[in-house]
Parts: sequence; C-alpha cells; structure tokens
Amino acid sequence: QAQLVESGGGLVQAGGSLRLSCEASGRSFITASMAWFRQPPGKERDLVAAISWNGGKTYYADSVKDRFTIIKNNAESTIFLQMGNLKTEDKAVYYCAADIHKWEPTLAAGDYDYWGQGTQVIVSS
Repeated sequence: QAQLVESGGGLVQAGGSLRLSCEASGRSFITASMAWFRQPPGKERDLVAAISWNGGKTYYADSVKDRFTIIKNNAESTIFLQMGNLKTEDKAVYYCAADIHKWEPTLAAGDYDYWGQGTQVIVSS
C-alpha cells in the first residue's frame, strides 16, 4: 500500500530552523511531482512548496520564498522541506503530497493523489 510518512516537526523558536522529511513507500514516486502543504489552526490547507519529478522546477508560496527550500531525493524516495528564519505564522500542521499524474509542480491540492498524515510545527516567539 502506497503511503507518505512525514517527520521532523516540533517546537522551535522564532528565527530558528527545521527540516521536514517525507518518506514514500509502497510504489514508485520517481515520476511524481510532490509538494508540501500546511494547515494553520482554524484555517484552510495551503500550498507551501512544490517540486517537479526530477527536482528541476520548484514553486514557493510568497510567504516562504527565500526562507524554505524543497528538495526531492528520488534515490531515497524522500522529499524534504528545509525551513529557515521561522516565524510564528509558520505554525501549522505540514503535509506532504504526491501527484502521480504530473511531472511538473502541481499547485492545486485537489490534483494530489497521495497525502501523508501530517507533522506539527510550532514556532514560539
């Protein structure tokens, strides 16, 4: 059974860094575009960053540009979200997702076929 499992969330002070990981298993995700979404408390789930199947193209939400980096490692079936200069508004549950039908970064949540269970990120002031 194909699944995505996130890890790396936790509590960090504002200005700090965290690296989230998402390990894929159960099928090949080599040709899938993948992404990180986040859902703050009481708000909708929004796209944070997306990456093409080979990592050659990326997309970032304006709110995280120049602070977050998405990386796809096909050899390890893992994607990462390196988060720096964290702000209190980055507090959310972070989800990874995979779109097995597209090679290019996918922006619409509804297009994603697989989702992880989420990992909590808390940023204290």
